[in-house]
Amino acid sequence: MIPDVVSEGKLFGATGSLLDDLIQYVYEGINCKLLIIGDTAQLPPVKLEVSPALDERIIEQRYLKEVTSIELDEVKRQTDKSGILFNATGIRNHIEEQDYNFKFNVQPYNDIKRLIDGHEIIDTINSAYDINGHEETAIIVRSNKRANLYNQQIRSRILFRESELSAGDFLMVVKNNYHWLKPTSDAGFIANGDIIEILEIFSFKELYGFKFANVKVRMVDYPDMKPFETTLLLDTLTSESPSLTYEQSNKLYQEVRMDYLKLPKWKQYKEIKANQYFNALQVKFSYAITCHKSQGGQWENVIVEQPYLPDGPSKDYLRWLYTACTRAKTNLYLIGFNKDHFIES
Repeated sequence: MIPDVVSEGKLFGATGSLLDDLIQYVYEGINCKLLIIGDTAQLPPVKLEVSPALDERIIEQRYLKEVTSIELDEVKRQTDKSGILFNATGIRNHIEEQDYNFKFNVQPYNDIKRLIDGHEIIDTINSAYDINGHEETAIIVRSNKRANLYNQQIRSRILFRESELSAGDFLMVVKNNYHWLKPTSDAGFIANGDIIEILEIFSFKELYGFKFANVKVRMVDYPDMKPFETTLLLDTLTSESPSLTYEQSNKLYQEVRMDYLKLPKWKQYKEIKANQYFNALQVKFSYAITCHKSQGGQWENVIVEQPYLPDGPSKDYLRWLYTACTRAKTNLYLIGFNKDHFIES
């Protein structure tokens, strides 16, 4: 998940390449070493075919570092008799063999199921929410557009929420934020991928051409942390981009800057960086998320939707499928897959 290419419209960082910056930062320290952990069968960074951080040759040749590598092969997330593990291993083998016509085997297992009609899907989601809660259930889809559709349906048909945002909603932060938490807090900062629950909504505001909500939230993965007040940027809730685009981010910056034009330039920047609306959390509903956003997370119940495959199965598709399926700890549900994707009993 660590790219080595310059990000489009980069605003921060020494080089714009996350891997370059990471290597430089670590080895500026005294006697510092870098430990990189990853799964080569999972999705690489966006717009890349391989993960450069997991390529020994790149680290050795580009950065002139000595690399020691080891492969971990003992599974901890699922049991040995798990259907999730069996099928995930099958997907991985198909990737290595460059055979992309993988078929699921679900018949002998209780932890992996195929859901066919809409009633089954709704009943499964309701049951998962009742037993494990919203924070332990995730629907994984291919695009932000599909995630938005699922989130809309879940909020209206299952949670019966008609307003744009409600107390009790679960959201995923989609961009790192260092403004709202002290470095000494349990989390240290609010990371891309963190899940928050809305406890209270104080107000909605439209400023700088964007919509905001002032709220109180709790961080789901840090149960010992006290709830805190923060500001949310609502425009990202239903956008089809992963977070604010570069153009939108620049627009917000320039609009906020207008409030401080009478100040010297050095002070303008300082005030902008402290502005609560410029630092608003960029969020999306977390009931349904893209596979890229799910990477690194795990849930008791995971529901995976078959993506549209106009050109048929491919290596990219199997890596996507492997990543999505291995997010499940206890139950994996497959929706939208036709019978050709399953081994007949």
